[in-house]
Amino acid sequence: MTLFEPNNANGGIHESSDPFQAAPQAPTFNEVPPGDPFTYGAEHPQPYHFRPPTLPDLGVPWSWGHLILFAIYGFFALAAVQVMFITYYVGTKAISAHPTQKEFQQFALTKPVFAIGSMVLWYALLFGFLYVTLTFFYRAPFWQSLGWRKLNRENRKASAKPWLYFLLGCGLSLVVMVITVTVKAPENAPIQDLFKNRNMAFAFMGMAVLIAPLVEETIFRGYLFPMFAKWFGIIPSIVVTGILFGLMHGYQLGWAWKLVATLVGVGIVFTFVRSRAQSTLASFLMHLGYNSVIAFLGTLGIIFAKYGKIPPHH
Repeated sequence: MTLFEPNNANGGIHESSDPFQAAPQAPTFNEVPPGDPFTYGAEHPQPYHFRPPTLPDLGVPWSWGHLILFAIYGFFALAAVQVMFITYYVGTKAISAHPTQKEFQQFALTKPVFAIGSMVLWYALLFGFLYVTLTFFYRAPFWQSLGWRKLNRENRKASAKPWLYFLLGCGLSLVVMVITVTVKAPENAPIQDLFKNRNMAFAFMGMAVLIAPLVEETIFRGYLFPMFAKWFGIIPSIVVTGILFGLMHGYQLGWAWKLVATLVGVGIVFTFVRSRAQSTLASFLMHLGYNSVIAFLGTLGIIFAKYGKIPPHH
């Protein structure tokens, strides 16, 4: 039933007079409304819902210029955070105004608020830069543009079950432990010194589970990988992103090349999964499972070291 119908006698048109007749349905946007469009629109108001277009998985708006600014900003932000913390501790006389390198390292490894707190604040500043530039400069939805989207059930390349990615991360962590069972970080490696202090170890493992997967996956798999893929292709970008991920952890491991190479492989696996699932959420869940196993076993080791000693026989 349309708004007007032809007269069966003279072929003219007449307005429907049935007061109980169903209201005419509004045409779709592909149809031209009958009569004057302004009058028709006033008589048939339609709700208007704006939905931003869905971005393609690797269709990111940023490029090398933004990456260079991000790197420069990250460097100066880290320096500013450390200066701020050091100034505070010098003011409270917790550390001398001119500490030696050894004194500073010892201080950092015994102060979880300094070592972990400064890192968390730096992560927050990095997120702030990305949010401001992507949202207000590129006019892009923040989380969606960084690949944080629901796992797609129609994607035949990867599973849409979140728990599966978490378990894969747990399994990958165990595989890495078996591979590196004979490899130890140097005695002076920061990761070794860090676990000598119980409070620092717990703070580090808490950050590794609650904060690190979110930040690292957003930056490496959400920000860097799509930009690299746009310029170099999928496979080279998976490798490059994995290498950068492994090198980022090199200092913690005392640059033990076998351990760094292993983490490069882990980064490649994370990036491959993110590429197949077309979602940063997938690699985040794997990263979360990977770090959770390390934190769980590390916690058991600390507890056993403190309470599990067998008393000597008399």
